[in-house]
Amino acid sequence: MTSARQLIPAPRAIEGPRDGTLMLGADTTLWAADGTGTAERWLRATLGAAYGLPLRPGQPDAPGGIRLLLDGTLGAEAYRLRTDAHEGVEILGGDAAGVFWGAQTLRQLLGPDAFRRAPVRPGALPVLESGTVEDAPRFRWRGLMLDVARHFMPKDGVLRHLDLMAAHKLNVFHFHLTDDQGWRIEIRKHPRLTETGAWRARTKFGHRASPLWEEKPHGGFYSQDDIREIVAYAAERHITVVPEIDVPGHSQAAIAAYPELGNTDVVDTTALSVWDTWGISPNVLAPTDSTLRFYEGVFEEVLELFPGEFVHVGGDECLKDQWRASPTAQKRVRELGVKDEDGLQAWFIGHFDRWLSARGRRLIGWDEILEGGLAPGATVSSWRGYAGGVAAARAGHDVVMCPEQQVYLDHRQDGGADEPVPIGYVRTLEDVYRFEPVPGELTLDEARHVLGTQANVWTEVMEDAARVDYQTFPRLAAFAEVAWSALPAPAERDFAGFERRMAAHYARLDALGVAYRPPTGPRPWQRRPGVLGRPIDGPPPHR
Repeated sequence: MTSARQLIPAPRAIEGPRDGTLMLGADTTLWAADGTGTAERWLRATLGAAYGLPLRPGQPDAPGGIRLLLDGTLGAEAYRLRTDAHEGVEILGGDAAGVFWGAQTLRQLLGPDAFRRAPVRPGALPVLESGTVEDAPRFRWRGLMLDVARHFMPKDGVLRHLDLMAAHKLNVFHFHLTDDQGWRIEIRKHPRLTETGAWRARTKFGHRASPLWEEKPHGGFYSQDDIREIVAYAAERHITVVPEIDVPGHSQAAIAAYPELGNTDVVDTTALSVWDTWGISPNVLAPTDSTLRFYEGVFEEVLELFPGEFVHVGGDECLKDQWRASPTAQKRVRELGVKDEDGLQAWFIGHFDRWLSARGRRLIGWDEILEGGLAPGATVSSWRGYAGGVAAARAGHDVVMCPEQQVYLDHRQDGGADEPVPIGYVRTLEDVYRFEPVPGELTLDEARHVLGTQANVWTEVMEDAARVDYQTFPRLAAFAEVAWSALPAPAERDFAGFERRMAAHYARLDALGVAYRPPTGPRPWQRRPGVLGRPIDGPPPHR
């Protein structure tokens, strides 16, 4: 199958092309076995619309038709896609997700027109070569984190990103909903979280050292029905949504809405507003029982909206200065018998680990939750490098690898002067393609704790959807292959071959309307001349 040689992520095995081709047309039928409804609905809504094909229900033995069915001999999320000039298309999946990923592969085989929402060449019918694709994912957690707290993304933009994730066989959407700069989820028990916390008066434009400001209010939030829609839309695409509610740091928006949540004995929290700049706010939650009860109320509503296994509680970058100065916090340190403020944070995280576990959920947090002792059931998002993930895996905890130096997509893509608002290290498409999620120092048993990997998109310097597209693509395509495909060691990976396949993939991204960074550099309208960033020279540390 010549077209199969252009697939991204790369499949495990390709057979063909064999003699003959199959043309899809008005008479092409679609038959779906029990348990394959998500792929059936997606094919009709997406491929049917792209080519103006009805894809009417048919029989499993209809010549030239499309058949979807389950095969218990295949593993979770695995699929086998077989195309025959006479028999049609058959997608077998180890489960419903496998069938759906097979349908995504079918779309790529049909060419870039399959990625449009309506026919662009009426009467030109899609043709498939005969052959077979067999595939299965390397990791069960193939994630993308989107920060909607720093710059709000309206609901339709979130749904679009779920479609882009599905097109790349990513299956975990980490939804960063709260931070110092905004609270983005309706909590009915605490309405001021969105009445006050969802809006800031102005916004820093560029890095926090930039002198530029956007002097207008910024904000927005998702109603609970919006969240239900997002979660249901994701589930139809076999994507799990993991919500993040930050505690005890990155909480100034919540404190601005409810000043009693802050350390009132050392700062006038009634004077605080939603933060309008970037960095790490010193205003953190007070370690009190009333704060715990408040956030239990928040998480009760969060659990009603998000049915998935994991809830992310942040836990990162919690500055302890206010706790050190607070008599209330120091009294709590003595009462708990912990060593210091790190122990106080561990107590805070441990409380919600137990609270979530009692309700059948699992806590996940950034690797700072290791400090002061890791809660027994916690899973770690290792972002400050590999070290946190190594320590957690060796202690028997599950890990998601997302090291800043490798897969933070807000970092710049090139060292050139035209790169818009350059942040961090240069992370090229090739750098991301050579990222290895499993640290080499782990034993085989320890490595089993690596659930998978995740790319993170922090939006401080991404003021709109086009900027998010630019920073995310095409690097997310390389990341998706790392997360899905059974690749060799980083130095042995065929990046030249990946670039050849990307030539076809750029046409798919064009059809989807993705404002990616071209291989030749930013287009004139993608630049941000004069907007200060924070570039870091040299290669990133590998630790």
